[in-house]
Amino acid sequence: MSEIVTIGQATLYLGDCRDILPSLPKVDLVLTDPPYGIDVGSMGMGKGKKSSSFESFDWDQSAPSIETINDCISHGMSAIIWGGNYFGLPASGCYLSWDKVQEFSGADFELAWTNLKNPSKAFRMSRVEAYGNVERLHPTQKPIQLIEWCITRAKDIDTCADPFMGSGTTGVACANMGKTFYGIERERKYFDIACERIERAYAQQRLFA
Repeated sequence: MSEIVTIGQATLYLGDCRDILPSLPKVDLVLTDPPYGIDVGSMGMGKGKKSSSFESFDWDQSAPSIETINDCISHGMSAIIWGGNYFGLPASGCYLSWDKVQEFSGADFELAWTNLKNPSKAFRMSRVEAYGNVERLHPTQKPIQLIEWCITRAKDIDTCADPFMGSGTTGVACANMGKTFYGIERERKYFDIACERIERAYAQQRLFA
């Protein structure tokens, strides 16, 4: 039995998206960053250094099946899948990329597959700008500004779902932008973090209303 938490216009589910997503209403946009199966917690930078302070995680030992990814895509009128290049998805005329500006031992950019009918576009933000003054709570946490930009690329979005919610960045972006949000996360640690971050985002909205 999943746990359900409602915060403002956000409804958050603790559980597996394969069980929960079919029960949710279809949304305008599915925007998500699934595990890629690359064991990000153990990736190195060379000379014995790790690229992350996080340890290995069971959830990133293998990627979701293409059937699961396709189910996520079909649940939205539009879909943006970060790391979509890992899943063998069909050709897209609109890839989105996060250009991290400066060179680094890790990836210089990341790609999102979309089914949008727009030109491919790049969002440019350095790692320093993205994480310099932000507590990184999840090993694959994306900048809020990036996710807000993604929502604007999709256009005319009122409802959004993230089946792999992680630390809740998509939910924070939706709170900031006044969108209805459905988030699913199976790891209790990250579910609790997401609840806290989204609650904080709504509190800030109330403060400045």
